[in-house]
Amino acid sequence: MMFEDNWIDPLAALKQRGEACIMVTVLEHHGSTPRDSGTKMLVTQDKLYATIGGGHLEHLATKMAREMLVDAKESLVVERFDLGARLGQCCGGSATLMFEPIGQSLQHLAVFGAGHVAKALLHVVATLPFRVTWIDEREEQFPAQLPDNVTKLLSDDPVGDVRDMPAGSYYLVMTHNHQLDFDLAKAILKRGDAKYFGLIGSQTKKKRFQYRLRARDFTDTQINQMICPIGISAVVGKHPAEIAISVAGELIAIYQGRALENKQKPNLVQVNSDIAKLA
Repeated sequence: MMFEDNWIDPLAALKQRGEACIMVTVLEHHGSTPRDSGTKMLVTQDKLYATIGGGHLEHLATKMAREMLVDAKESLVVERFDLGARLGQCCGGSATLMFEPIGQSLQHLAVFGAGHVAKALLHVVATLPFRVTWIDEREEQFPAQLPDNVTKLLSDDPVGDVRDMPAGSYYLVMTHNHQLDFDLAKAILKRGDAKYFGLIGSQTKKKRFQYRLRARDFTDTQINQMICPIGISAVVGKHPAEIAISVAGELIAIYQGRALENKQKPNLVQVNSDIAKLA
């Protein structure tokens, strides 16, 4: 049987994108096993590269590796598997696997819109543990040079691109078009798996969107996933860099597992009204 053993090129590509993975290596094998010692495969949250032979052993190894990614494990794990009836494999041998975390586990952030605030924000989040997909329909809005962990997506269908985002992504919607903002909000809420969804704008915009979403049968539970206004109220100011710091602070609070503040505070309304004008 021929196996696809190219894990070196995918590993380089994962490193380039800043995407963490687990390298699974067959350290030892005894008796009849699917693959020999030294065989490797890479496991990410949604893909496998190369193989340790398939079957239930690979299925179980993949499950363990993805649990390590979710838990952001940083230490090596070594485990021995007997390939008998318990694993549903009839090889009769045994294999010892090493699970090696590679790369920092980065959160994925999708930023829709390339206005002044988004440009300022990208300078900040590029220094944080995010890999960013930056989406806009306007080529001329993107800077010539982007940080290594930021990927530009020039798109004729930003709403359709929501379907292609990784599971558990963060979303920031700050386009130049309120109808596009609304269509993106629908698509993100319909997915239902966002770790964070922030919409740029004022309390008035939020209430208008809430009304329109309810008219389209979105539940309050779904609608309440939408954070609007965005940003930390203690950081005030109209300059895009000041707004960017405020929004970045909120993103940091989310990935650190901290509760967000009450968004009904009045001093945040005017700030985000100014944000909407700058977006």
